[in-house]
Amino acid sequence: MKPTRRINSPADHHAGFRSARRAVMALICMHIIVASWVFVGCSTDGNTSLLQDITNADTTNDFGLSDVDTVEADSEVASSPDILVDTDDNLVDIKSETDLGNSSDIGDEYPPAINRTFPEEFLFGSAVAGFQVDMGCPTLSSAQCDDTQSDWYQFSTDPETIAKPGNYLSGQDPAKVGPGHWELYENDYDLAKDVLHNNAHRFSVEWSRIFPTATDGTNGYDALKAIANQDAIDHYHKQLQSLRSRGLEPLVTLNHYTLPIWIHDAVGCNNNIKTCSPKGWVDKDRTVNEIAKFAGFVAKEFGAEIDLWATLNEPFAIVLPGYIYPQPDRTNPPSVALALEEARTVLLALIYAHARMYDAIHENDTIDANGDNVGASVGVVYAMAPVRPKNPQNQLDIEAAKNVFYLWNMVFLNAVALGQLDDNLDGVSEPVADLANRMDYIGINYYTRITVEGTETSALPALSPLATFNPFTLEPWEDYPRGIYEMIQIVDQDLKLPTIVTENGSDTKESSRGAGDGETVAASYLTRHLAWVHQALAEGADVRGYFYWTLLDNFEWNHGMDIRMGLFAVDPDNPTKTRVMREAASVFGEIAKNKLISVQQQQKFRKDQ
Repeated sequence: MKPTRRINSPADHHAGFRSARRAVMALICMHIIVASWVFVGCSTDGNTSLLQDITNADTTNDFGLSDVDTVEADSEVASSPDILVDTDDNLVDIKSETDLGNSSDIGDEYPPAINRTFPEEFLFGSAVAGFQVDMGCPTLSSAQCDDTQSDWYQFSTDPETIAKPGNYLSGQDPAKVGPGHWELYENDYDLAKDVLHNNAHRFSVEWSRIFPTATDGTNGYDALKAIANQDAIDHYHKQLQSLRSRGLEPLVTLNHYTLPIWIHDAVGCNNNIKTCSPKGWVDKDRTVNEIAKFAGFVAKEFGAEIDLWATLNEPFAIVLPGYIYPQPDRTNPPSVALALEEARTVLLALIYAHARMYDAIHENDTIDANGDNVGASVGVVYAMAPVRPKNPQNQLDIEAAKNVFYLWNMVFLNAVALGQLDDNLDGVSEPVADLANRMDYIGINYYTRITVEGTETSALPALSPLATFNPFTLEPWEDYPRGIYEMIQIVDQDLKLPTIVTENGSDTKESSRGAGDGETVAASYLTRHLAWVHQALAEGADVRGYFYWTLLDNFEWNHGMDIRMGLFAVDPDNPTKTRVMREAASVFGEIAKNKLISVQQQQKFRKDQ
């Protein structure tokens, strides 16, 4: 049979060489915008020098996975309700919806205004990441508080990287302006329990804290324990005990972007990605091996206190702003432009890292910490986004929406959830045995929907034949709460996996997500999205929790403390790092306490009220 492309659900073509480069820039830009938490729109003309580089780039460079053959269609694939396209681009089967993920006739803006009760076991929590919240302790010494051994700390504080305009760094030092959670975690967990009425909390264990020196050649738990940072281990045990004593179920992320400096020289690689060493994820085999070791060690050390694990956070937020298109919305070390060969290697490394970390966690965490008869539940955290056609009556726009949805959402998820690798980003995938059956749930980070306009042919066939969209009319950052429902349905129906909403939140400042007072915008954003989470749950989707981003104002990567998304405000200039409750905290606390979104709450936070 013919090889078949599977597009699990869902952009005027500009002829010529130069337009193809512009298209690639916009595709990259789209990825970075969605993966980022920053609410600044992406502009195709915002970085003139990089645009010139892209338009002059060599198109023979290919961004994708290598050495993967086609897979032949079988009866299961052929009967799928998803979109199937054969190698001649003839439509075999297609969903009737023009917006990706739409699987219900209910309204587009709001679900029915009914009292929405969540199950007793549903997890309500907030999320943080270690690098973003730990440092900046009010009274602890730097040696006790700060983690200076990560690539992100090196990248964001080194005078050389700060001085380069193309790195877009705030110049702020997290050791000075950070919220000091490493010291104040007891207070913060009191807020999570007593004010937010949460029963769960998501945070990350930092690889560079546990192993500030290299683990190459060291194998086995006992040997690794001998070289680990015992103070950091003891501190994490105290944090976990503090969470458990308050009835807060920990969801632990093992890699929230950062790498130890013995794995990645961020400054050296920012200067020259070809000659630097060590190269982080570009050193694929080494980094995958060592991070699997780290995952296994942490699982054995803390398995009696943790059941919920996430391997990686938003992998594309490493690949795209790190190796292809750093720009003001988001940079990530090493922050190099158009390193396409390295980007391909990093993507593959992240896919295999998840699989090897999954295996290591299940091998080493066999203890049921919360009495649910499951020793470990392991997932990945991924930023999903629905895509819609600019003109729902235009076939080119419809096809573009399907293609962009697949490229953005399903290429990575199919690999890590189903073991299906798409080698040329053309929808043709091959089963890979040691990737399959290594996912217990998908963590969805959800913020926005994208609108695209279609083109007759791919703007860059060397990248993907599915890149059929107009980069100059791309519309990101739509406030579209229903999209969280649609993404849950994709995970539930297509990937056949449970969902945990691992991030969802809004800046507290006025932003493109809504008009008016920023705190009210955030409270409205929270309520409207949670109502759609409940709608998916009520229709039978397996949704197990919702974690708001974020508990505290924190160090938002290259922006420092200039983005304020916390349920609790933190003034970086206040030496005590006092927490101040925002309106969204009160709203979230009431919902979590009652496990209910009332009709009154839904009506209050309608955008048209």
